[in-house]
Amino acid sequence: MKVTEHIKKAKGKTLFSFEIIPPQKGRNIQELYDNIEPLMEFKPPFIDVTTSREEYVYIDKGQGLLDRKITRMRPGTVGICAAIKHKYNVDTIPHVLCGGFTKEETEYLLVDCHYLGIDNVMALRGDAMKHQQYFEAAEGGHTYAAELVHQMSDLNKGKYLHEVVESDYKTNFCIGVAGYPEKHLEAPSLNTDLKRLKEKVDAGANYVVTQMFFDNDKYFEFVEKAKQAGINVPIIPGIKPIAVKRHLQLLPQVFKIDIPETLIHEVEKCKDNHQVRQVGVEWAIKQSQELLKAGVPVLHYYSMGKSDNIKAIASQIF
Repeated sequence: MKVTEHIKKAKGKTLFSFEIIPPQKGRNIQELYDNIEPLMEFKPPFIDVTTSREEYVYIDKGQGLLDRKITRMRPGTVGICAAIKHKYNVDTIPHVLCGGFTKEETEYLLVDCHYLGIDNVMALRGDAMKHQQYFEAAEGGHTYAAELVHQMSDLNKGKYLHEVVESDYKTNFCIGVAGYPEKHLEAPSLNTDLKRLKEKVDAGANYVVTQMFFDNDKYFEFVEKAKQAGINVPIIPGIKPIAVKRHLQLLPQVFKIDIPETLIHEVEKCKDNHQVRQVGVEWAIKQSQELLKAGVPVLHYYSMGKSDNIKAIASQIF
């Protein structure tokens, strides 16, 4: 079932969803199941599965020589989506990136999703590689998420690449995209960023999931400005509980987001990361309660492979 259909079926009730990351290459998928299992009691209608970018590894060939190879440390997004869908009878949403993929590879991935009965996909540009100052598209790949959405939308119309196939048998993907309440780190302003979001919606995006935020006012203001810009699809808030003290520096640095002074003060008082984790849970519960009262369509949590804090939050909300 499509995300938009789940929201419509809920008739105003706020739904629970979460995002997971694939295990590192060589790790057992049972670890992933062990983290999903405690959250299934809250009846998530869908679960997001992230996709990792390619990265370089250096293999020592001896005599001071290094061989540079491209690898993916967390492969298997589509396979994991299929496994979770089968095991838990829940919709899964693979993240599809521009970065590191050609348009042809993207088409093959989307065809695989269609064959597996996956109804939803999340279209993302992706980040720059570690050695790049700015994002660079793969040769033959998309530069912007709006282009990726357009390709997905074309498949929904039976249009394939290079006009090799034009079929009456169409895909029917519900397409999600990212939104940034505090603007994308590369955008010169929030208004400019909203124009880019409008381009993705106009290209065929059906819903938006926001980047994490810690101040609900930023989400409410973002939703209002999005409506003023003509963006009328559901905007799902994304929530991440702070878990370690290092997040005070890491999250603003990586995601260019603000952390409220009150939360900073509470985290800095903590003697260890166990206390930090509890502060993060309590803050996320307050966030969730206010968003729930406002009638948001879904509360979407970034679990990052751990479920204990998400379970603690959800048990107070759902």
